[in-house]
Amino acid sequence: MNAEVSPAANLLPLIIYFGAILLITAAMLGGAYLLGQRHRAQAADEPFESGIVPTGDVHIRFSVHFFLMAIFFVIFDMETVFLFAWSVAVKQAGWMGFFEASMFIGILIATLIYLAAIGALDWRTRRQRRDAPVNRP
Repeated sequence: MNAEVSPAANLLPLIIYFGAILLITAAMLGGAYLLGQRHRAQAADEPFESGIVPTGDVHIRFSVHFFLMAIFFVIFDMETVFLFAWSVAVKQAGWMGFFEASMFIGILIATLIYLAAIGALDWRTRRQRRDAPVNRP
């Protein structure tokens, strides 16, 4: 005779876990409130600079080079993810997997060479590039 388990019985561990999380969170926040220091400074309510009086404008314009570097980092960081997955399954992939990984690395190296050739990795401004001394042998 198979006794069917009710859906509520299947959810009981999840409900207990959720309740434990709420209890632990409430205990940590309540303990921090009761045991924490209470000091008031004039600059503590300022929105930026972690309580330090802010100076200057909040709206700073960053160079596009910062964003380019971030995009390049994400692209080349994904290389690590794919190569890690390949290294976990290297025995199953065999020589064909090795050639595919080598081709993948080759494409990434070619991309890096191309980015360096077009100057995408150069942080200097046009003026700095123009004023830079030419080092010719």
